[in-house]
Amino acid sequence: MPEQNPAVAPAAPVGINHVVINVRDLEASHRFWTEMLGLRQVGEVPAGLGGVRRGRMRFYSGLRDGRLNHHDVALVETPDLPPQDAGASAIGHIALALPDRAAWLARLAFLQSRGVPFERRVEHGMTHSLYIRDPNGYSVELLYELPRAVWEGDIDAALNHYVALPTVGEAALADRAEGLPVFARA
Repeated sequence: MPEQNPAVAPAAPVGINHVVINVRDLEASHRFWTEMLGLRQVGEVPAGLGGVRRGRMRFYSGLRDGRLNHHDVALVETPDLPPQDAGASAIGHIALALPDRAAWLARLAFLQSRGVPFERRVEHGMTHSLYIRDPNGYSVELLYELPRAVWEGDIDAALNHYVALPTVGEAALADRAEGLPVFARA
């Protein structure tokens, strides 16, 4: 292992670039990620491309500053994938950020109108989040970020803040924007 100069640390990641998930039914998963979550398909590769043993892959992107990314989520067709139990997945959850509170609330209303069960609604210290399941049982978190001024003063306290909210009916679509805690070190 080459010696590293302790004064020069390698660059840290800036965040998640994309997530690749195995899915049993590519068409059902495609409908979920496009029709329910609003991502756009940006590409597809055939099974076994480049001699790699895998099924077909489809690639999806959200919009960043009005432009598509190369991909945020990739789905790999894996028909023999065993069913996922809640909590038994190799993926804890996949978090997708909505551009703002209004877009997040609109997505929640849309999902509820389509009968998608809400598993959890949470006020975290840095986000407000909804957790649902995709057709393969993977947990998907839909969130919007609160302003940095709310959480950057004490990130640890914000990470430890958790307020469970209703998951059914009109109450599942309510979101408070006023009176939220601001996290700052004492």
